[in-house]
Amino acid sequence: MSTQTAAPVARRRRGVNLEKWGWLFMRGSGVILVVLIFGHLFVNLMLGDGIHALDFGFVAGKFANPFWQWWDVLMLWLALIHGANGMRTIVNDYVTHEKARKTLVWAVGLAAALLIILGTLVVFTFDPCLGLTEGSTLEEVCAAQGVFPN
Repeated sequence: MSTQTAAPVARRRRGVNLEKWGWLFMRGSGVILVVLIFGHLFVNLMLGDGIHALDFGFVAGKFANPFWQWWDVLMLWLALIHGANGMRTIVNDYVTHEKARKTLVWAVGLAAALLIILGTLVVFTFDPCLGLTEGSTLEEVCAAQGVFPN
């Protein structure tokens, strides 16, 4: 005599499937990050005088242009969110204690949010003339903007 058992019915949760959207975000952001990073490296290392041109003035010139500000901010945001999502996945996979897992996921999210806020502030509030000294290589540029050395 054999007994038959009914297979459990898979229940579908209602609402947004965050794991699916996280998985899709990782693929999309990875592709966009490759373009942003290689564009960043090409402009910084290959154009003009190449690596020899990288100095404070080069960065100040890039951050004076809104296009490059948004390019770098988008790269920063995507890289931090992409990395934080990856760390969240690792924590969810390997940390078995519920309270420790929640604490670590919150810590990763908080660290990513703090770095995104600070990085964005640096990019958009960067002032190359702040702390300008006499004889600086940026003296002419800052003088043209009406900022004079102390």
